[in-house]
This record gives sequence, structure tokens and C-alpha cells, in this order.
Amino acid sequence: MKNSQHLTFTRNVFLVPLLVVFLIWLVYWVEIQFSVNFTNYGILPKKISGFKGVFLAPFIHSDTNHLFNNSIPLLILIAGLVYFYRDVFFKVLVYGTLLSGVCTWIIAREAYHIGASGVVYLLFSFVFFSGIIKRHFQLVAVSLIVIFLYGSMIWYVFPVKEGVSWEGHLSGFVVGLFFAFFYRKKGIVKTQYQFKQTDFDLLFDEDGNFIEPKNPIEKEME
Repeated sequence: MKNSQHLTFTRNVFLVPLLVVFLIWLVYWVEIQFSVNFTNYGILPKKISGFKGVFLAPFIHSDTNHLFNNSIPLLILIAGLVYFYRDVFFKVLVYGTLLSGVCTWIIAREAYHIGASGVVYLLFSFVFFSGIIKRHFQLVAVSLIVIFLYGSMIWYVFPVKEGVSWEGHLSGFVVGLFFAFFYRKKGIVKTQYQFKQTDFDLLFDEDGNFIEPKNPIEKEME
């Protein structure tokens, strides 16, 4: 039974990130193949018609470069999320993505906001701050690998480049931090060890005073 569960878990670590990335590439392929543009299905802030982008925007990308730049961090971060947070990874990924989208819809400037960059910032923030909170440096290492691959990503939570949805990045980053605190007792945590009482411990009372062992003969006479 345990082997079956371990096999399923190991499979999920690889399949979940691959499935997510496959879906966003599939959407892009449909756009190219059928000469359609899904940009107007992105998040259009403060417009009811643009709220559908909360659900659809992460799957829509402007070009191959945009898509490729999101794919590698997504593969690494989702794999890390599934591995370290097998019990709540689905909630973090799905609810975190939706909440980030809602925040973007509320705070962003009027334009169509598309792409999975907000999800990347969500997962980066969650995994990084979870590692800090838990003092679990494997989690921090995963995030640092993404920083190395994704370069200056941290600066794009600010309006430093025209045409980039810094609001989506900021929303994902803040939501990831919130989820890191919310799920701080979930996932891999440090094991608390308790030592069993030994015969040596029985030689001392609660105040640490030595208790002279009873003579085995006396014990039999009692």
C-alpha cells in the first residue's frame, strides 16, 4: 500500500507541472494554428466583462518568448510545491492563482493582463517564504534556483518596464506570502523528537535527586 502511494506521489511530482505547462503551450498552439488571438480573454481590471480573465489569463501568452520564460520556472516551482506540500499543493496552486487574478483585476491599470507570470511570482513567494518560516533550506534553495534562472524577476513587482504587468506580479507575490503564513503548519516540517524514558532516568526524582535503587531481595519480599 505504501509503495503504491509513494509511486502515485512520485508520479504527481512530474505529471502536475508537465500538465500545467502542456496546457498553456496547447492554448498558444491553438492561437497559432487557427490564427486567433485570445488576448481579449485576459484580465481587464474593474470591468465585469474582464473578470473572466481571472480564470483564463494564465493560459494566454503574447509570444513564444513570453511563454518560454514562464514555462521553466513553472516546471521547477510546481514540482517543488507538489514535493514539499503534497497535502495542500492543489489549494495553493488553484486558489492562489485565482486570488492573484482577483487582486490584479482590482488594482491593475486598464489593459489586458495575460500570462502565467503572476503564478510564477505566487509560487516563488510561497516556496521562498515557507522555507524561511520553517527554516527549511531546501525550499529556499528551490526559489534561489528560480532566481538564478529567471534573473531579475524580483524587480518586476515594480513598474520598471512598460508593457509588463507588474500589478499581476505584485499580486502573485503578496498572495504567495499570505499563503506561506496561512499554511506554515502544513507540508514538510521539522520533526520534534521525544526520547523514551530509560532505566537511568528512573534513578532520579522530579527534582533531580538521586534515588537509591532497591535491593532486588527486598523487592521480592514486598
